[in-house]
Amino acid sequence: MQGLTVVLEDDRWRAVGLATLAETVLTATLSHLHLDVDASEVSIMGCDDARIAALNAEFRGNPSPTNVLSWPSEERGPLQPGNMPPAPEPDFEGVIELGDIALSFDTCRAEADAAGKPISTHTTHLIVHGVLHLLGYDHETDVDAALMEGIEVKILGKMGYDDPYRDIKA
Repeated sequence: MQGLTVVLEDDRWRAVGLATLAETVLTATLSHLHLDVDASEVSIMGCDDARIAALNAEFRGNPSPTNVLSWPSEERGPLQPGNMPPAPEPDFEGVIELGDIALSFDTCRAEADAAGKPISTHTTHLIVHGVLHLLGYDHETDVDAALMEGIEVKILGKMGYDDPYRDIKA
């Protein structure tokens, strides 16, 4: 995929195969939503808890580490809660700039271990989640969360993964 940039600030992501995983997940997510994979641009950074905590403090006012952060290139949210966000439009060069995602190895590993999952499985889910945020989806209201989680479950299911929310819903 031409429009994917992966930056590894933490070498532990290399063992997870973050670059290959990101390409596979991004392709699956954009294809599911009928978006042009080859025209889309996304940057993904694999970092650690210290770096993501600094980013979280700077951009969200919360100095705690988190699993994933997303920075859409533009606001794409729907006008009404529960509606699908509008599809992104290519720029004058035909590029669909989506934005940036950061993933913390430490938090992702801890969450994966707590759930009894491989880190690659949990990271796959978090990349889908992050890409959906870049596309204007959120989980601020129950109806928006239901929409976003439903799409995540469908994409992950097509990729051969179980519903990551199954245990939460039970």
